[in-house]
Amino acid sequence: MSGPAAGVDLLALTARLVDLPSPSRAEGPLVELLEAQLRALPHLDVTRVGDNLVARTELGRGQRLVLAGHTDTVPADGNGRAVVEGDRLHGVGSADMKGGLAVMLELARQVREPAVDCTFVFYAREEVASVESGLGELFDQRPDLLGGDAAVLGEPTDARVEAGCQGTLRFRVVLRGARAHTARPWMGRNAVHRLAGVLGVLDAYTERRPVLEGCEFREALQAVAVEAGVAGNVVPDEAVITINHRFAPDRDLAAAEAHVRELLAAHLEPGDEVEVVDAAPAAPPGVDHPLLASLAARSAAPVAAKLGWTDVARFAAHGVPAVNFGPGDSTVAHTAGEHLDRAPLERVWSVLEGLLREGPQLP
Repeated sequence: MSGPAAGVDLLALTARLVDLPSPSRAEGPLVELLEAQLRALPHLDVTRVGDNLVARTELGRGQRLVLAGHTDTVPADGNGRAVVEGDRLHGVGSADMKGGLAVMLELARQVREPAVDCTFVFYAREEVASVESGLGELFDQRPDLLGGDAAVLGEPTDARVEAGCQGTLRFRVVLRGARAHTARPWMGRNAVHRLAGVLGVLDAYTERRPVLEGCEFREALQAVAVEAGVAGNVVPDEAVITINHRFAPDRDLAAAEAHVRELLAAHLEPGDEVEVVDAAPAAPPGVDHPLLASLAARSAAPVAAKLGWTDVARFAAHGVPAVNFGPGDSTVAHTAGEHLDRAPLERVWSVLEGLLREGPQLP
């Protein structure tokens, strides 16, 4: 496997991207830089839709691979400027996912005669609510630009393939009671006390761990917020708990919702409410596609299940099998100590560059 062209420093390129702030909904300056770079490449057909960019080769190859990454970051936490110390880059978005963007940009520049046609997708607003997603905007407005045989999302995976993704559901559960003075609580009913039953279910939850295509998924059910209270001398008549469920790809949204409702049923009464306030489907591993199988083989690391939700689910919903593969450690993403090391950055470059130049051939 080869490295970038002489004189190209992927870590320095990533640092340049980090130094151009792009928090969600303010990606414009970064998108303009990327657009100028891509439009200067005559072998690419470039389209901009809002703050989303799509650059495509049109070589008439037998297969098309989509490489996609989001341009936004979470807000900086004292790490808004890039700091390079040896082979480590510190800065917001370095891992999630400006290292992946740097790889995509350099692949678009250097691999001008790929063995498969390529689509490079740089999309906005991934770090905020799903309804704002730039990738969703593209699928709604220009789905023709996103067609392909397989897709690779450059999310941070530390240069190993993470297949599929879990689905996610967020519930808002309202438990009712009756107000009373705290000196006479028997005249009312404490809705906060009723939380004990629901919290007990969540605390005792035994997660499913299904293995799909050799990848073990691990489900989760967690309380993430509680709202309650009227005054210091009032028995509260309402308590609200927000619950997040992460579920494996062998269940669809309806089955996952039914599972949670069944678990809660014994602690619900007439007048209580259970509402789904956010939902995103899971995606199956899909690593049996020749392009993705070749990617996994080239990575020379075991394929793991993606335990979070990523936009592979959007591609899977449109019939495009997809995996996550990018530089960076996801466990440091969104933290003040976010960083990116040179080795996985260059490893991702080498694997993807080989795949684009040679096509789906197992090494």
